[in-house]
Amino acid sequence: QVQLVESGGGLVQPGGSLRLSCAASGPIFRVNVMSWYRQAPGEQRELVAVIAVGAGSTNYADSVKGRFTISRDNSKNTVYLQMNNLNPEDTAVYYCNALVTTISSLSTQYQYWGQGTQVTVSS
Repeated sequence: QVQLVESGGGLVQPGGSLRLSCAASGPIFRVNVMSWYRQAPGEQRELVAVIAVGAGSTNYADSVKGRFTISRDNSKNTVYLQMNNLNPEDTAVYYCNALVTTISSLSTQYQYWGQGTQVTVSS
């Protein structure tokens, strides 16, 4: 079973920075796309940033453009989210998402989610 393990969340003051990591493991043939989503209390889960693992192309939610950067290390099947100039509106549980082609099913890609990591921005 493919697993996504996130790390790097925590409490930070407004204006501060955090770096989230998400490592994919298991019977992976190829990781195609990796994304970060977030969900604040009482809100729907929203897409924050996405990266095409092969090409490296990225896209961001308007609310984080210029502050957040998504990157990947293909050799480790890991994606990062560098978050700068954080504000209280960024407080949420951040989830990693991956579209993966597995060894047992080369013609299909499956979606996986991490368990989530809490980011709290508060003074």
